[in-house]
Amino acid sequence: MSEMATNVGKSKSRLATKPVVWISLAAVLVAGLIVANIHLVFVAVSSQPGCVPHDKIADKATAQLRAAKSGC
Repeated sequence: MSEMATNVGKSKSRLATKPVVWISLAAVLVAGLIVANIHLVFVAVSSQPGCVPHDKIADKATAQLRAAKSGC
């Protein structure tokens, strides 16, 4: 029984002593975050909407919202 326990202990310590695995995992996570942020910036810059027509006066009957300041 003690031999089995030492084998389990060796397999756990083998993973813990390989920093390459942890460094690789951290690098993949950081690269994923960088790619996601680049994608968000690209979409934000490339999808600027044009002038959208809207009511200048608020409609009290339907209580629809309107733009605070016209971009046109």
